[in-house]
Amino acid sequence: MNITDEVIAAEQRIRPHIRQTILDFSPYYSALAGANVYFKLENLQHTGSFKVRGALNKVLSLTPAERDRGVVTASTGNHGAATAFSLGKFEASGIVFVPQGASSGKVQAIERLGAEVRYYGDDGAVTEAHARQYARDNSLAYISPYNDPQVIGGQGTIAVELAKQLDQIDMVFVALGGGGLISGIAGYLKSIHPHVKIIGCSPANSQVMIESIKAGQILDLPSLPTLSDGTAGGVEPDSITFELCRDLADDYETVSETEIKASLRQYMQVHHMLIEGSAAVALAACLKQGHHLAGKNVVVILCGANISLETLKGIL
Repeated sequence: MNITDEVIAAEQRIRPHIRQTILDFSPYYSALAGANVYFKLENLQHTGSFKVRGALNKVLSLTPAERDRGVVTASTGNHGAATAFSLGKFEASGIVFVPQGASSGKVQAIERLGAEVRYYGDDGAVTEAHARQYARDNSLAYISPYNDPQVIGGQGTIAVELAKQLDQIDMVFVALGGGGLISGIAGYLKSIHPHVKIIGCSPANSQVMIESIKAGQILDLPSLPTLSDGTAGGVEPDSITFELCRDLADDYETVSETEIKASLRQYMQVHHMLIEGSAAVALAACLKQGHHLAGKNVVVILCGANISLETLKGIL
């Protein structure tokens, strides 16, 4: 897979439909880290998440006949909402399979955007396998949350914007679940800034991709409950993101639930904007780097803002 080509094609395809999100310099976190810290505000993207980039690119890549038949996807929430939003541009229909423990707020967002929600399984990987088989059995297009070249290419359009917004980028912290976001960003950004360091960030309670890379193969591991529901769950056994993450990410960081909660509270207090658990994972991981950040231009991808009121109340 040539990520750069996929990203360039996605950029041309989806640009009229998405927001170029702000790259926000943070004096507070810069002083805290001894570095120049910038936040890429994907929490302000359509549907409140970067996911709309990949889903929209995939939907636009389908033929009119494929869209008219309807599509199937699996999601813990954000990708499902992004797919529903994208289908809505064509008045097309879709089925979104979600795991039993999916955030109620995110499920409601999918339904508000017009897609049908069906529950299956207790883990994202189980839900994905079922959704893919359902699509195959019913001759419907399947849109993976991460295991798809067009989805990865769409997420990589974030890097196209970053390259225009900041001349020198030393480190980028990216939440890591299935690996679509980090694959797209790293693949494109390293083609322009070969020396940039890409850090994959996961909650300690669900670090399937990190443990799989350590083991040299995709593992079937359980995930514990986490505030970072957007990165939770397993990885498809044949996912193309495994090799991409292995080859493109320079390092990995895990954070505890306590650290995620503290970063959520701190960011919202200082910057007066809503973020979700997976965004706080990248921020918490950045702060753990300490003196390694000194003097560097550091970008933290704030990947989403979709947190339920119940969860937010508990954190506050």
